[in-house]
Amino acid sequence: MSESLSSVFKALGHPIRREILDILKVSPRTTGELNAYFPEVTRYAIMKHLKILEEGNLVVVRREGKYKRNFLNAVPLQEMHNRWVGKYMETTANSLLNLRLAVQEKGGNESMKATKDFRIEQEIFLAAPREEVFKALTEKVEDWWEFRLAPKGVTSNFTFDPIPGGYFLEKWGEKEGAIWGNVYYVNAPEEIRLYGHLGMQGAVNSAYTYRLHEKEGGTLLQLSHTASGVIQDHWEEEHSKGWEYLLGTLLKNYVETK
Repeated sequence: MSESLSSVFKALGHPIRREILDILKVSPRTTGELNAYFPEVTRYAIMKHLKILEEGNLVVVRREGKYKRNFLNAVPLQEMHNRWVGKYMETTANSLLNLRLAVQEKGGNESMKATKDFRIEQEIFLAAPREEVFKALTEKVEDWWEFRLAPKGVTSNFTFDPIPGGYFLEKWGEKEGAIWGNVYYVNAPEEIRLYGHLGMQGAVNSAYTYRLHEKEGGTLLQLSHTASGVIQDHWEEEHSKGWEYLLGTLLKNYVETK
């Protein structure tokens, strides 16, 4: 843990690297696109900064054709938050942040755009065998998946059928429920792909993928979540934070403390 935190602090220690993360928070960028934001910095220097961010696991690189696209991975930041910010302190801190934002921005309206898309890429290392992580993601999802679509105060149950055509389903009552995802690809225990709204409403196409790679001492879990359609501006940030919490906190604690 201390070694990984040292890499994160090192990655955050330079203003250019922090600015790169601010840019990637808005949307992923290629190295060339990032270089254009810093006209006085050489491409080689930007590549070195990206390498340090990647070593700190704050940037995830995905190849798309002949280009490599850089994505923000906020999971290590969430882990730092979990370590040093208690649940009571979090309420106070958020209140102060919201007050500051209100003063700075003098209010603002949430907007909805007719056509919009987002893509979330995250990685998390889990100190558990790949088979156990896959089992937790599918057969044992009810034990750690905290979010609910059931009405407030109503108890619900989850089932996950990890076969092509299977459902990730939440049910309450006799006939009420919601589908969190439809399974359309399974290669156990390496990969599973689903499509589903994940709490979003309306004309939205949404799909997410778990990829599991064996790594010394455990499993590297890669999440990809894409969505397009009539998407509200705040949905991407909410889903990014939701995944950080679900995978980086709840799932991680579940598989590592069993």
